[in-house]
Amino acid sequence: MKVCTCLNPLHTCLAVFRCLLGYRKISDEMQDRELVKMVEKVGYQEGLPVVVHPGILNPEEFIGTVLKVRLPNPFMPDTPQRIATDTSQKLAVRFGETIKAYQADENRKVDELQLIPLVFAGWLRYLTAVDDAGNRFTLSPDPLLGTLCPQMAKLEPGSTETETEAFLRPILEDAGIFGVNLYDAGMADKVCGYFTELNAGVGAVRRTLRKYL
Repeated sequence: MKVCTCLNPLHTCLAVFRCLLGYRKISDEMQDRELVKMVEKVGYQEGLPVVVHPGILNPEEFIGTVLKVRLPNPFMPDTPQRIATDTSQKLAVRFGETIKAYQADENRKVDELQLIPLVFAGWLRYLTAVDDAGNRFTLSPDPLLGTLCPQMAKLEPGSTETETEAFLRPILEDAGIFGVNLYDAGMADKVCGYFTELNAGVGAVRRTLRKYL
């Protein structure tokens, strides 16, 4: 419940976009309207319906405590840059299990998921190492940076969705990163579309967040 739905995925959502938007403290980011709405939707709307209930506490109440008490706490000295460390090793557990749960549930469809693909696109945008103001920043350590960053460096800001898809395909097919092949899951087109918007130039990250949140 904690690792796959109610806490760790929310941290990853915020860490990626924190770095793109220049935040240095978690609590400051929890004053950001779009980012708060994003983690609320990822937690309550997309993760909670398929959460594994532990029985000893209520998952919905747990998410509420995370969002209203833990993350806004200004005395927590954690940084988004630390949380963004090794993201490529975390996505399969923190989001892939939710995707698999949707695939396994005959009453749900993967295309119901709107924000998890946005987080994936945000992480790919993060890998360009250029923030939303157009400034370069240092990526947090990750064992796949040497493989992924040269691929992402080929994508110019303002690339079309067709150009974007051609470059991203090898990454989106990698079930080792996402827990599933995003093409097989029917999510790849959505991720490409979001990334194209996030990568449209200076200010595109904020514009995209406002559009969808």
